[in-house]
Amino acid sequence: MRRMIAVALAAAMSFVAFAAASPAQAVRDDFYMGVDIGTLAEVEASGERFYDDGVQGDALQIMADSGANLVRLRLWNDPYSASGQPYGGGTNDLTKTIALAKRAKALGMDVLLDLHYSDFWADPGKQIKPKAWQNLSYSQLTTAVRTYSRDVVAQMTAAGAKPDIVQVGNEITNGMLQPTGSTSNWSQLGGLLKAGIAGVHEGGSGIEIALHLDRGGNNGAYRNWFDNARAQGVPYDIIAMSYYPYWHGTMNQLRTNMNDVAARYGKDVMVVETAYAWTLADGDGRGNIFTSSHAQESGYPATVQGQTQFLRDLQDAIADVPNDRGRGLVWWEAAWTGDTSWATSAGMTYINDHAGQSNSWDNQTLFDHNGNKLPTLDFFGEITGGGGSGAGENVLTNGSFESGSGRSASGWNVWAQSSTNTDAAFRETRGSIHQGSAKFTHWKNSAYVVSTYQSRSVPNGTYTLTAWVMNGGGQNAARMYAKGYGGSERQADLPVASQWTQVSITGVQVTNGQIEVGFYSNANAGNWINVDSVSLHRTG
Repeated sequence: MRRMIAVALAAAMSFVAFAAASPAQAVRDDFYMGVDIGTLAEVEASGERFYDDGVQGDALQIMADSGANLVRLRLWNDPYSASGQPYGGGTNDLTKTIALAKRAKALGMDVLLDLHYSDFWADPGKQIKPKAWQNLSYSQLTTAVRTYSRDVVAQMTAAGAKPDIVQVGNEITNGMLQPTGSTSNWSQLGGLLKAGIAGVHEGGSGIEIALHLDRGGNNGAYRNWFDNARAQGVPYDIIAMSYYPYWHGTMNQLRTNMNDVAARYGKDVMVVETAYAWTLADGDGRGNIFTSSHAQESGYPATVQGQTQFLRDLQDAIADVPNDRGRGLVWWEAAWTGDTSWATSAGMTYINDHAGQSNSWDNQTLFDHNGNKLPTLDFFGEITGGGGSGAGENVLTNGSFESGSGRSASGWNVWAQSSTNTDAAFRETRGSIHQGSAKFTHWKNSAYVVSTYQSRSVPNGTYTLTAWVMNGGGQNAARMYAKGYGGSERQADLPVASQWTQVSITGVQVTNGQIEVGFYSNANAGNWINVDSVSLHRTG
């Protein structure tokens, strides 16, 4: 989706009664309360910070802790100009996508991969072939689609970030890879879809396929499209929808459509794009899509309460789909705060849309303009059991080393092979820091062997240990570890990196109610590591 300069669809919309919140109804165990985070890496790189009740933290971790259980990640083939200029809007190449997927997996979240089959935004108004595919014949294009889909999934799988769902095309209401894959030629569109789906299954097993249209309240459009897909023998698992109430009809129209297509095609339905405003204020001062007229059309006030009520009503509609066919929802660009633009000048030139750089989505996020988590996020946990259930919460004390006195960090212990080397492990507040104002360092101008560790009593279950690190290299050993939990010690070597890099150990099965986690260095003179944002989350 690229809604930055979209024209709101004129539609007759019923006023939605704004009522007090009611308890969330029971849903299927695999019901998704997801977040789209396509711009997150660029937002973080721009210096934006995120907070939960005043405590700074990782945005994705805050959302997982609140109950989000899925991330949606768009992928563009080659989002760079011929001279290497990024297109912006996340510049979502495969490297960034894998990095974000690994972060999500480390937090116990599922991943929905959104294949645009384009170098930049793809939506009903434009489905531009990638630069490398512009001159391919139909036969060559189907081969390219299949090979690309296979290779992407295989690389994600090899990196420990296999997607759980793959969306073959983005808002392909009018087709994809146009003009070759237009809905005016369903034989070719069907062939391209089947090629992409086959490639996904060749790249990884056990992955569900979603086919995605916009206009979630338009039942006629869905019947026409999926009747044609069925006639072409296109195999899939999920009917994916975009639903923005100010563009796509009333909630009752959405209900009617979901109920009908779930029964007509025997498939699950999922709203993979939705959002609503929590304010009419403009965070970056360059204009927003959502205005007072959209609130009037939709029937919910542009307040945090109005946003939350919209989410409650939407979740209720999806959960009401007969035969448990309602699969869940995804909030589009939940953390797109600050002034990160939908496109750079290179990106605008590529798609011939010179609307100007802006973030016109900053009043439809799940964080306010200062990065504070909005109460709307707490509703995610009401549905998934997160946000207070114990699952998804960091069980470590002082994981970001913010609390401490001098060189000591509260909650953390230091072991040294020699008592003369205890000073090689210390908390510090200078230099590059991942989050907050402190980090933990191993360094000394002579050889040393030390570890920094924390022992915790925890409920039995499956855990993931993650941390952000930098490492100058040269050590005999530098690793993160988990031990004393009832199984063999687990280790992850710390990569040599001059920028903050996430490391993780997944699937730690605690069986004795306790665990020790830490960082070990067997180092030569002058070797160093920095550690920050350490978390231990229960994932099962």
